Amino acid sequence: MEQLTPADQLKRQGLRRMKLVATGFFLAATAIFLVALLFEDGGPTWVGYVRAAAEAGMVGALADWFAVTALFRRPLGLPIPHTAIIPTRKDTFGDALGSFVGTNFLSEAVVRDKLRRAGIGRRIGEWLAQPEHAERVTSELANVVKGAVTVLRDDDVQAVVEQAVVRRLVDQPWGPPLGKLLGQVLTDGAHHKLVDLMCDRAYDWVRDNYEKVMGVVSDRAPSWSPKFVDSLLGDKVYTELLNFAWAVKTDVNHPMRLAVDQFLIEFATDLRTDPATMQRAEQVKQQVVEHPDVQRLIGSAWGTAKKMLLDAAEDPSSELRRRVREGLVAFGRRLVEDESMRAKVDGWLEGAAGYVVTNYRDEITTLITDTVERWDAEETSRKIELQVGRDLQFIRINGTVVGALAGLVIYTVGQLVT
Repeated sequence: MEQLTPADQLKRQGLRRMKLVATGFFLAATAIFLVALLFEDGGPTWVGYVRAAAEAGMVGALADWFAVTALFRRPLGLPIPHTAIIPTRKDTFGDALGSFVGTNFLSEAVVRDKLRRAGIGRRIGEWLAQPEHAERVTSELANVVKGAVTVLRDDDVQAVVEQAVVRRLVDQPWGPPLGKLLGQVLTDGAHHKLVDLMCDRAYDWVRDNYEKVMGVVSDRAPSWSPKFVDSLLGDKVYTELLNFAWAVKTDVNHPMRLAVDQFLIEFATDLRTDPATMQRAEQVKQQVVEHPDVQRLIGSAWGTAKKMLLDAAEDPSSELRRRVREGLVAFGRRLVEDESMRAKVDGWLEGAAGYVVTNYRDEITTLITDTVERWDAEETSRKIELQVGRDLQFIRINGTVVGALAGLVIYTVGQLVT
């Protein structure tokens, strides 16, 4: 038994009512015809006009009933040619519909023109510029991230991290890129702050460790040296060391600082050009990578990243979600205000849609033809009749009325001629 939705049930009820109305017009014309036929002989002249109108109305009603019925089934079950058109030519209609849609709706020019007139870029911008809409998109993106992270197997991801990322970094020589980076830092003078920090810490250490300096001097002094001599010598060494540290700290052109700069410049050059230095850098790289702590860090990299992603995706107030939300709002406002940016987005959308309809139009229209082909012929006929049958009943009603008027005109002309 076919299951109908409430809306389809209402349509079926409306279809039945209109069939009854159309049939009522036919029965009324038939009754009028019979009555007029009985009283035509010996009756008033106008009875002949009524009979002719009713007779033509009956013919019109029957003809249009046949035409409407022939669309969906064979009238009276008779195998009349060119009837039951929809059930018997369903696949042909499906092919024609697919071709019509592909030619008139899925052409690149039509799609591009529609998108251009729709102003999708501005609409997207106005929608995203609203904070509540940006929050909604952010929430959906967070759900996508959570779903993707949850579905991925930890072992597989960890293997990708180790093989595709870590191993590739390890296989590349570190000397030349490190030398280039260090050279750029030295050229920009960004290392001066680090040198300043080291000088400050060196001076602070010397200033705060008088006893340690004195202890070192006493330990290195000969055993026969008098204690007061060791004390005087230690005090002199401490004073000179403190003055030296102070001079290095305060004088940006101190020879010690210049020597450090020169050493770093030469070291950066050796990292790029000296085979021995590059070989030492590779040895240091291997020692760093093979260190147990580094191996544990690599092994737990995905687990740590996964936890960070899930925590950030779960928390609406996380920094990640906040930045995404603010970025979406800013992007939306820019789409509204920046015409060139909006034109780029519209161009991307038009290009993507044009590519799809140009290269996949046949696959899209095949969806229509294949779907229609899979439909049961009788079921298809019933569904179409349910959707348009009510309006088709007006054809029967109009046929009755127009037929009656035409019969009346024909009879009148005949009477005038004779």
